[in-house]
Amino acid sequence: MTVTHPYEKYIRPSAIRTTNCPGCGNGILAQSILRAIDEEKLDMDDFVFVSGIGCAAWIPSPFFHADVLHTTHGRPIAFATGVKLAAPDRRVMVVSGDGDLLAIGGNHFIHAARRNLNMTVICVNNSIYGMTGGQVAPTTPMGLKTMTSPYGNVENSFDISELAAAAGATYVARWTVFQALQITRTVKKALNHKGFSLIEIISQCPVQFGRKSGMGNTTQMFDYYKENSVSIKKASGMSEDDLTGKIVVGELVEKEKPTLDEEMEHLRQSLRERGDHAEN
Repeated sequence: MTVTHPYEKYIRPSAIRTTNCPGCGNGILAQSILRAIDEEKLDMDDFVFVSGIGCAAWIPSPFFHADVLHTTHGRPIAFATGVKLAAPDRRVMVVSGDGDLLAIGGNHFIHAARRNLNMTVICVNNSIYGMTGGQVAPTTPMGLKTMTSPYGNVENSFDISELAAAAGATYVARWTVFQALQITRTVKKALNHKGFSLIEIISQCPVQFGRKSGMGNTTQMFDYYKENSVSIKKASGMSEDDLTGKIVVGELVEKEKPTLDEEMEHLRQSLRERGDHAEN
């Protein structure tokens, strides 16, 4: 008997089967995204997926059977901005990693949040440059020894979700890959949210981060996520010391304000009306 995966219809037939290392969390995230699209009964022809350079960028490209832009390093949000403004009816989703989006792509990230562009950005945070050998990233914990910080990282790290919220994102959520069903529910909510949605996914990289941090293999990292994830509600009653080493998960921000694509359309309409009056 032939068994067909329920989400195989969303996968490009000619795609290679996997580019992920054994134990990587990207497969869990990919399935969570496709489950959200399937449960919402959305058409993949309505989507444009955009990714940059890094492990997470290989989630939509080449797997997803849809329009996909695999862009230059740090530029997926810049490309996605162009797509959304040129074709506002398309659903635009960026899937990339913490190194791509928060290091070389940091300015694009904060300005897309500030502009409240109507798109969904999923940032896979494995706290290291996993694809290129394990270099220090903007999210690498202080003190961690990496390929480029052999004596320990001396830089403070970004809090991706807090940065997005401070920059103006109107929907912000954080989960670990251990909470796969919560990821699906959040992706569904983000897809239906009007404005810039940022979903931070804490994901294991056993080959690079797990080995260098001493967190161990995939199973051990999963256990860590399970034991150290704290809901936002619970975290609000904990001290800063109690939250050390914890991962605060859940929805951090949900609000409404005008989106850039809406304001651009209003401007176009205003200019068209002024042109009509001028002709009369």
